[in-house]
This record gives sequence, C-alpha cells and structure tokens, in this order.
Amino acid sequence: MSAVPALEWMDGWVDVGTVADIPRLGARVVASAIGNIALFRTAEDEIFALEDRCPHKGGPLSQGIVHGKGVSCPLHNWVIELETGEACAPDHGCTRTIDVLRQGERILLRVPRP
Repeated sequence: MSAVPALEWMDGWVDVGTVADIPRLGARVVASAIGNIALFRTAEDEIFALEDRCPHKGGPLSQGIVHGKGVSCPLHNWVIELETGEACAPDHGCTRTIDVLRQGERILLRVPRP
C-alpha cells in the first residue's frame, strides 16, 4: 500500500479521492504534514480517518484488519474504534481522528496543521 503525495489545502478540506479508491473492509494511506493518515472503509461503505499509528507501539493501523467499526492493529492486535480512535478494553489509549466529509463518492479530509 503506497501513500499518495502530500495534501493540498482547499478551504480547510482536502479532496483525497473516491470511496472506490478504498477497498471494502480495507484501508488507504494518505501522506500529510502531520504524518500518514489511514482512510478506512467499512462493509457499509462508511469512511473513517485516523492517524496511521496505533497508540500502543505505533503500529500501522492501515495494515490492520477492519471489522465492524474497528480495526485491529497488525502488531499486537489492539482493536481501535474507527469513530473515536479509542482502544477497546482492556487496552487503553487513543489515536487522533481526522474529520471526513463525503460529497457523493468524493472523500474530503480536514487535516489539522502540525
């Protein structure tokens, strides 16, 4: 999975592609000024975005398994909620969430400045 080039700012929202660019129950990585962002697509075609770092040991969440509205980190199997970035009990920690806006099939992100 390769990261796309750094994002361009457009009124605070950045167009990063289409829903079809993300495999169902999969992820895509977008490079940004704050680091890699993982875009996730659920079985219901919901789109979520998280900083691509597990809060435990920094594992790449984009390489994890998406199930329901969660992703399992590929390093130590922590489950991270896609809506909140929170680790599921018994684990503790949080990954930064990134605002997502869908305009039809287009996906836009509001990426915080570093």
